[in-house]
Amino acid sequence: MDFQDTLRHQGLRKILVEGIRIKGIRDEKVLAAMGKVPRHLFMDSSFTQFAYKDQAFPIGAGQTISQPYTVGVQTQLLQVERFDKILEVGTGSGYQAAILLEMGASVYTIERQRELYLKTQSILPQIGYHPKFFYGDGYKGLPTYGPFDKIIITAGAPAVPEELLAQLKVGGRMVIPMGPREKQTMYVVVKTSETEYYKESHGTFIFVPMLKGIDK
Repeated sequence: MDFQDTLRHQGLRKILVEGIRIKGIRDEKVLAAMGKVPRHLFMDSSFTQFAYKDQAFPIGAGQTISQPYTVGVQTQLLQVERFDKILEVGTGSGYQAAILLEMGASVYTIERQRELYLKTQSILPQIGYHPKFFYGDGYKGLPTYGPFDKIIITAGAPAVPEELLAQLKVGGRMVIPMGPREKQTMYVVVKTSETEYYKESHGTFIFVPMLKGIDK
């Protein structure tokens, strides 16, 4: 794979970032990270020419790389701080993990699709990003490594997964799209005690469904 990040790519990224700023992404740390991470390196070669369009694209295994605006929304809602310990459920292409790492977080990312797990393990370190990779059921999370400051879920769930909520620190934030397969509402879930939480809604999105188990 060609890992070049040319001046042309950098220019297209700058235009993309200004576009999502206009759409409402105001967190300068999020915008700066998205301006640095080379999205074209996370995409299937058939689609790299469109890497800096604000659209989602297929990446294999029935999954997609999220629209940049959607990545911006989720990351902004997460309120990432440097050194945050973040669990990402659904590694996918690895692009979201790279954004979080660029912002100085420590990222634990879990993927149920073996094909994507192996692919991202190869790509991310080659371009300087080193999350902790796990192959497993996202609904179960990583209880051995918790609790986490933040949890981000990159697939649509029917409800708040209790096992993941248990792995979130008190005071921590979970960003999760929830609802039927056709469309979901983006929620921020804030854990206020070991047994209580509240949630806020932040618009409608379309994600691939969050599935249980692993795909070999």
